[in-house]
Amino acid sequence: MLRSPATYAYDYHLVTNSVLLTEQNNKRIVLALQSGLKSELTWALNTLTLLSFKEKDEVRKDATPLAKIPGLLDALLQVIDDWRDIALPRVLVKTPRVRLLGANSAVTGFGNEYEALNSDKPLPHPSTGSSNKEASVLKCANKLRPGAWSFEEDGLFNLDEEGRAEKQLCAVAASNIIRNFSNMPDNEVIMAQHRHCLETIFQCLEDYVTEDEELVTNALETLVNLALLLNLRIFSSSKPSFIKMTEKRAVQALMGMLGSAVKAWHSGAAELIGRLIINPDNEPFLLPFSSQIYKRLVDILSLPPTDAQAAAVGALYNLSEINMDCPLKLASERWAIDRLLKVIKMPHPVPEVCRKAATILETLVLEPQNKPLLLVYETAFAEMLFGDPRYSDIFARILYELTSRPSNKVASTCGIWGM
Repeated sequence: MLRSPATYAYDYHLVTNSVLLTEQNNKRIVLALQSGLKSELTWALNTLTLLSFKEKDEVRKDATPLAKIPGLLDALLQVIDDWRDIALPRVLVKTPRVRLLGANSAVTGFGNEYEALNSDKPLPHPSTGSSNKEASVLKCANKLRPGAWSFEEDGLFNLDEEGRAEKQLCAVAASNIIRNFSNMPDNEVIMAQHRHCLETIFQCLEDYVTEDEELVTNALETLVNLALLLNLRIFSSSKPSFIKMTEKRAVQALMGMLGSAVKAWHSGAAELIGRLIINPDNEPFLLPFSSQIYKRLVDILSLPPTDAQAAAVGALYNLSEINMDCPLKLASERWAIDRLLKVIKMPHPVPEVCRKAATILETLVLEPQNKPLLLVYETAFAEMLFGDPRYSDIFARILYELTSRPSNKVASTCGIWGM
């Protein structure tokens, strides 16, 4: 089993003095991870956890760029992949094996007996002159019919519940180390361009319903740390693929996190969207989901002033600044304007969040089609103008845009704010 946190201080002294990251010890750590042996795996994971640990705002001179150690990142990912291979029920992850021997026979001894003997329709025997085409069609039909028996092997070594729990614990520890890697600036470029790493992380997000929550949390935090350097086009690049992840699946996994029942994931998912949209290469993959994104981010705005609300405001701010269609769609989203005003009126503990919310409203009013929707809130904007001097300049510009246009018949009757 992995060591408890109570022994970390003593272990850190031993590790930093006796297991220095020389070339020889680097190879030993990688080989220990690849061996799959419980004792070696535990030692390697504990060592890496201690060496990679760093407080969020801590500046450490001895922080080692562990992702640069040859083969180490792949070895850690293999620990997670090994767990994921057994995490779900086998019937959900394994596809039927194609049997070619005796394809024309009703009962061959190679896996078709159950379908043949339990079929309601009589099966033609090869002696009756049935063609290979008919047999192949029949075989495909049998594959589509779920069987009540499973003849698939579980491998050479079967794992009991204790073994599965240990595999899960090792996978969580490996994800924690990878998360720690992403906190080190020297590792960011390497990890953001490592296709296997990104595929494994996004697959963990994709299976958030059945996957370990701590493993999913570590994966999400890793992506947030790498988001500014992340280009979703890597999933269609020429780099070797291990899981066949696509750009669309990656965004769908992110949308699942944004709408999940775990509130702690909302903040990370919203922040990740806000950072991904900054890269123009990611925009074509996020925009098809824009309606869902706006709706969910507006829902998060209704939460109490927390990190999730701040992340939602930040994501909407970036989207409205970058995407030209965002102001039109966001203004027509129900409760969007009310909740942006609520963020400012509460107010949010972080003044910058309030200023971003006010700036979003200013962006909305610059679109002529949005003015009828925003004129309803003219009184509320006037109250904010005289209420909080920190944002009075923004609301003065909002009221000016609303009421100073002669083409607006409704606004011309109350053009006092534009004079």
